[in-house]
Amino acid sequence: MSRAKPEPDEGASDDPAPVLRGYARVSTDGQALGPQVERLRAAGAARVYRETASGAKRDRAQLARLLREVQPGDVVLVTRLDRLARSTRDLLNVLGALAEKGAMFRSLADPWADTTTPHGRLMLTVLAGLAEFERELIRSRTGEGRARAKKEGRKMGRPCKLTPHQQREARERRDAGESLSSIARSYNVHHATIGRLCS
Repeated sequence: MSRAKPEPDEGASDDPAPVLRGYARVSTDGQALGPQVERLRAAGAARVYRETASGAKRDRAQLARLLREVQPGDVVLVTRLDRLARSTRDLLNVLGALAEKGAMFRSLADPWADTTTPHGRLMLTVLAGLAEFERELIRSRTGEGRARAKKEGRKMGRPCKLTPHQQREARERRDAGESLSSIARSYNVHHATIGRLCS
């Protein structure tokens, strides 16, 4: 007697089920990835991306691979936030990339950093707001400092490569008709440096 195949559920999708994807990173070859991988597997990670690279490095190949392969509904797990990101801005950039792909994030050691829950999403939204506030404060302070320096007559930027005597001499040579390139070569500077003096 043959069995009839069960009918698929209404609304059932052929999309693959969401995957728990772990990301483990150590900064140097001397450190072991094993403990992180074990914790991620114990938490249910079906796939673990293993990285040996400083968090300060921008070219983290396994993180880039994870971000390429992650699918909508997947959850990316890390043991601690510092395994994923080197700064708040870096963390928010990675979380933004995951959100664009429809994926979620969870840190095992930081229960508040969990976009699978409303509470975790709220906390990370607050964190993003604080990071933006901090950036605005820095921008404001930098602008105020520049304005104050300008008011006090201080020049911004790097110092001129030529002494005041060389600057006068270069202007005189230019006024006498010598080319900017010729003057620049004699002082071993770029012709644009001389051009700025003589404008």
